[in-house]
Amino acid sequence: MIVNGPIQCLGLQAQCLLFLVFSLLLQCEASFYDNPEQGALPSGPNADEELHRKWDHEVGSSTDMIWGFSGISTFAHLKHVKCLSNRAVPFDIAVIGAPFDTAVTYRPGARFGPRSIRTASARQTASMGFNHRRGLNPYTSPYTILDCGDIPISPFDNALALRQMSEAFLELGSRTPALSEGDNPKPKLLTLGGDHSIALPALRALNKIHGAPVAVLHFDAHLDTWNPARYSDAWESPQSDFNHGSMFWIASNEGLILNGSSAHAGLRTRLTGDGWDDHIDDDRQGFLRISSDDIDDLGTKGIIDVIIERIGLETPTYLSIDIDVIDPGLCPGTGTPEPGGWTSRELIKIIRGLETLNVVGADIVEVAPAYDGNGEQTALTAAQLGFEILTSWVGSGMKQRGKSGSTVGIPDSNKDEL
Repeated sequence: MIVNGPIQCLGLQAQCLLFLVFSLLLQCEASFYDNPEQGALPSGPNADEELHRKWDHEVGSSTDMIWGFSGISTFAHLKHVKCLSNRAVPFDIAVIGAPFDTAVTYRPGARFGPRSIRTASARQTASMGFNHRRGLNPYTSPYTILDCGDIPISPFDNALALRQMSEAFLELGSRTPALSEGDNPKPKLLTLGGDHSIALPALRALNKIHGAPVAVLHFDAHLDTWNPARYSDAWESPQSDFNHGSMFWIASNEGLILNGSSAHAGLRTRLTGDGWDDHIDDDRQGFLRISSDDIDDLGTKGIIDVIIERIGLETPTYLSIDIDVIDPGLCPGTGTPEPGGWTSRELIKIIRGLETLNVVGADIVEVAPAYDGNGEQTALTAAQLGFEILTSWVGSGMKQRGKSGSTVGIPDSNKDEL
């Protein structure tokens, strides 16, 4: 202890000296981690302008960077307006949520679809929204695109829910668009579901708006033209006819769907019973059936060509995308998964190739995040499909072409199927 004492003192002195030298160096050169004095708070006549510059980044600006993880969750960080109760703010395209899933036949959960799709769209922003395949940014175009929030929908009464959605779609679809011109006579709605039954109130609204039936382009693993009687049992009720597998049957019988110009794509469902009754009924409703397997022979371009030949470029068309058209290995977050589906890349390629269609409304449905993977791949795919639809609408100049067509009827006996 006596021998080591002076050495310990010398060691302590050396440490003190090094500390003093280091402190002097810090005073001579500012550190990156210094906390500089805060600037004065904005004041005077330009205070509001300065606050806006610093903190209120423009949602629709291509120069103001909005980070995907920041901000209140709207689709692609779009401006949120409660459009249903506010007619003062015009729009050309409305993204509207329909959180409804009490008409499903298997797994519920799609009521959370709108929320999950919005969250998954977070990396879509005006400053990062240039679509290179189309050469435009839909979020900085002259067209006004709003996130109009969700339709308030009853989870207890499906009859009331159907009425609420029908009135909401009619209210929004009847507005005068922000750019009211010859090629843009009515705004367009992109609906985030919700189960697939929401297509019925959307078609009812479109029929009143356009005064005629429209074609339906239906991407799905299932027909969704099932006669409700195929679900019948000892406990029947008129309300049970309205479900996510029968809404197109109801719409066809109401004369809402243009017979002979509509198509299913991506089908691979099993049928009811022991025969072809479901296909016979589907033929009666005038749908062309494109199976999931057809892509192996035709490729994406062939699928695109068949759809365009079937529907035509002038026919007002409702685009309805059930996310289960994609294989559940890629998009597991859905209520009625069917193996053997298309890839997300194939579907996106097909949607891009159909830009020339006269799509007057669209939905993306059956996203049920409770069954999705940790990476939210189903919701991410749905968000990307929304981006492609918005890009196509803006790129085509929001045109709504064509006149009314014939109402539903019984087609000829030739089977329209690939």
